[in-house]
Amino acid sequence: MSKLKKQSDKNAKTGHIRIIAGQHRGRKLPVLIADGLRPTTDRVKETVFNWLMPYIQDANCLDCFAGSGGLGFEAMSRGAKSLTLVELNKAAAQQLKNNKALLKIDNIEVIQKSALDFLQANQQKFSLVFIDPPFRKGLAQQAAELLVTNSLAEDALIYVEMEADTNAQVMPGHWQLLKEKVAGQVVYRLYQNSVS
Repeated sequence: MSKLKKQSDKNAKTGHIRIIAGQHRGRKLPVLIADGLRPTTDRVKETVFNWLMPYIQDANCLDCFAGSGGLGFEAMSRGAKSLTLVELNKAAAQQLKNNKALLKIDNIEVIQKSALDFLQANQQKFSLVFIDPPFRKGLAQQAAELLVTNSLAEDALIYVEMEADTNAQVMPGHWQLLKEKVAGQVVYRLYQNSVS
């Protein structure tokens, strides 16, 4: 009986995400259910990747607050060249490594670290960045400020997802807003790094 209970407890702590297009279309990947982890819905993901379609091929991607890895894995399925997944939660980072192995993709790096610490030390240039942090902590703005320092390719695209009811988080002035949409409690935006 206790063995059965343990198994059901284990199942209660995992969910799944689905890759919606590309090489791994339809694949379901297990994800950890944890506080602050909100996988991007399929509907939002579809819109975002429609926006990104002309830019995704051969992109060097960074998923700052990777969580389930849904955005990063979707980008790889659709032809991105490389992916760095940064996730602080140790169990979630391990699940990202497991899912990388499931998909058999070599050019994915999983880093178990605070996104802000990673960005502070990073020297690699990324052409596509996903910022989808836990809400109500001001993390989107902090990550954006650190990104500007040394992590963005010249015309990099930056996807930001945050709570819709706050205007307190300000993105860098030289980022050009290309697209914006609100879905319930969430606002999602696509910016382009525009330094010239």
